Amino acid sequence: MSTTKSLNKNLTLALRLFLSFMFLLSAVAKLYPSPYFALTTFEIKELLPMGFSEVTAAYFSRTLIGCELALGILLLQSHYYKRLVLPMSFLILFIFSAHLSYDILANGNSGNCGCFGSLLPMTPLQALIKNIIAMGLIGLLYVKSDKLNDKMNFSFLSSITFASILAVYLIGPLRKVQTAVQDQPEIEVTVDTDNTTPIDTVKVKAVDNTTVKEPIVAEVIVKVDEPKKKKSGFKNFFPDIDNGKKILCFFAPGCDHCKETAKELTQLKKQIADFPEVKIVFMDEEPELIPDFFTFAGAKYPYQIADVAAFWQSLGSTKDTPGVFYLWNGNIMKEYDGINEKKFKMAEFKTIVTKTYKELK
Repeated sequence: MSTTKSLNKNLTLALRLFLSFMFLLSAVAKLYPSPYFALTTFEIKELLPMGFSEVTAAYFSRTLIGCELALGILLLQSHYYKRLVLPMSFLILFIFSAHLSYDILANGNSGNCGCFGSLLPMTPLQALIKNIIAMGLIGLLYVKSDKLNDKMNFSFLSSITFASILAVYLIGPLRKVQTAVQDQPEIEVTVDTDNTTPIDTVKVKAVDNTTVKEPIVAEVIVKVDEPKKKKSGFKNFFPDIDNGKKILCFFAPGCDHCKETAKELTQLKKQIADFPEVKIVFMDEEPELIPDFFTFAGAKYPYQIADVAAFWQSLGSTKDTPGVFYLWNGNIMKEYDGINEKKFKMAEFKTIVTKTYKELK
């Protein structure tokens, strides 16, 4: 009998340690590699698509991570353990699982769910399986626990919880979101967008000795093989981005995949005579690495630095770095993002960028 009790006690302790580690890892990972970057990315990619405003997302993210941190600590103590700690741990995992299930049904099993931030990327399905296993373990602990063994110091629970939440607010303080690039006044350009356009009107005066004849107006009609001009939405970074062919890249200075993409663009630039101008928007994360970035890329390109929130909002909350947009008169002709199925493909892009508008259509 004593052997059985000892085994149950050891098993219970092992499960508590494992679950505590999972909650603590989840909290810490959401602050990696830096609190502001990680929190802002979590808010833009996970919370804003759920309907949160920027303000409520900032508060919710920090409070949520603080609660995860608190549960990781409270799972190792005995105050209100069965009455409150285990049920709250199960509830938070259940809510996460419900969201993951909806996300899989709505968007498929792709991308990083954000459960462990960028430290341990997981697909929504992987995270859902992990949560189901954890809920099963919590259920097992609940069955094996006895309410009579619970200590009843609620102040201890509240102190740990508030201290954990406060710690997250101190590590990742709230700050006003500011874009690194100020909006600039748009330059109005009048362009006739028909494919068959009078592009020039030449007025000719014929002179015969002293007699000036009536002016002759000649219209030169040419076909313009280019898309109609439109606003891309990126003029706040580069005022001329909607004029002609441009390649706009969204890179993080320390991102190895971004550096490789920039290097490939440099190679294409050397191979193609009329290669479009490359412009870069860098995320304001490790900006001191930008000189090394250009050294690796083999060329220096015009660039701007954007606040983390503005960066993700411009690139798109569902997209990831490296992001590459091929623009023609403001029209997005081709776009790449991330390192999976939509990643930048050098050979494909070389074919696309050399095609006429008629061929692209």
